[in-house]
Amino acid sequence: MIKRHTPIARRTLLRGMGMSLGLPWLEAMAATTPHGAPPVRFAALYVPNGMREDVWTPAETGRNFTLTPTLEPLADLKQDLLVLTNLWNQGSVGGDGHYVKISGWLTSTTVTKTLGVDINCNGISVDQVAAKVAGRHTPLASLELGVAPVTTGVDKNVGYTRVYGSHIAWSGPTTPLAREVNPHLVFERLFHAGSQNTDSATQDRQLLDGVLDDAKQLRGKLGAADKVRLDEYLSVVRGLEDRLSRAARPQQTPWKPLVALNPKDKPAAQPKDFADHVRLMMDMIALGFQSDTTRIATFMFGNEVTNQNFAFVDGVKGGHHSISHHENNPESLRQYLLISRWHVAQFAYLCSKLKAMKEGEGTVLDNSAILFGSGIRDGNKHDPHNLPLLVGGRGGGRINSGQHLSYGKDTPLANLYVSLLDALGAPVERFADSTGPLPGVLA
Repeated sequence: MIKRHTPIARRTLLRGMGMSLGLPWLEAMAATTPHGAPPVRFAALYVPNGMREDVWTPAETGRNFTLTPTLEPLADLKQDLLVLTNLWNQGSVGGDGHYVKISGWLTSTTVTKTLGVDINCNGISVDQVAAKVAGRHTPLASLELGVAPVTTGVDKNVGYTRVYGSHIAWSGPTTPLAREVNPHLVFERLFHAGSQNTDSATQDRQLLDGVLDDAKQLRGKLGAADKVRLDEYLSVVRGLEDRLSRAARPQQTPWKPLVALNPKDKPAAQPKDFADHVRLMMDMIALGFQSDTTRIATFMFGNEVTNQNFAFVDGVKGGHHSISHHENNPESLRQYLLISRWHVAQFAYLCSKLKAMKEGEGTVLDNSAILFGSGIRDGNKHDPHNLPLLVGGRGGGRINSGQHLSYGKDTPLANLYVSLLDALGAPVERFADSTGPLPGVLA
């Protein structure tokens, strides 16, 4: 399958992505909104395989809470932080241990159980609801990032396509958005964003159409199993079409960056080191936000069920997924804590970087809402209750940060999304199974 499929469809598509999504980028002290206020940004950072649950939740609620061992990397950001307890996604109950939890994390819906041909999350992710509003003002409506390619095939243990484990951003029920995993290419997209030359985008759309036509012809030559794999891949590819159409249309109000970025800052190549890879992606989000090239981003630390080796963390020996199935073994729990802390430290890195970027009388972090968490609480139990969730930033002054907020058992996660959309200037009356805004979140 790899030899027959890759040269025809995948490589051609990647060239198309390099052209079509390489729209200009210049670094800027972020542009303001039409009303003169700085823009408000949103990012969602997803951690696979849950967290070490017994050392996650602070004992105290309100403002005078003590950071737990897992949250200690956030000591310098405590006043910019919301810790949220007892939220869950009811739509993720049942199904399997992982895939239903991840694909529904930002949609608060139940994904359709399938082997791959008819993937459906039955909703739209909260980032894309925000992007429909924020994207009117920026060259890139949103940025979807990861560190690992999409996983295809079927997890025979649970009967779900592995494609579900590779996506949190959905522009529609059947359209997961393609992620970029190469920071070098992300930089190029940002650097070129804002170009008023629409000819390239039009050509790229034609190239993508050609890719899809080639894929249709190839499909007729494949066996049943390979057809499923190809369909899984194409379901992701189609997520590019809407963005290519948008890029081909000139903006009514041209985007005007203020300060040019030095092209020499471009990452040299695809990093081989996982930790460096993650940091570079955090840097790309920060650059996109500071420049106002985009106001919406999602990032996945790994595909769900990833067994990424964390031996680069002192005291850890082994893969993430294996260690998350700790079975209450003290040594596994100790290593699970170190992996959880490492992920929190990367969230802290991004928030600190945004906090160091001055913007008017505040900072880019003051004008951002950075969601961090997982679709399961504990990797051993696959528990969707009381999800580990943090929000960094003040959302343009709308988020009442510096608190640990605890709610009644099984409060809808969608209530948080209603509140965040309000802060982002994209208010909705309801989102999925929401029952209203989440008390205490908004200032």
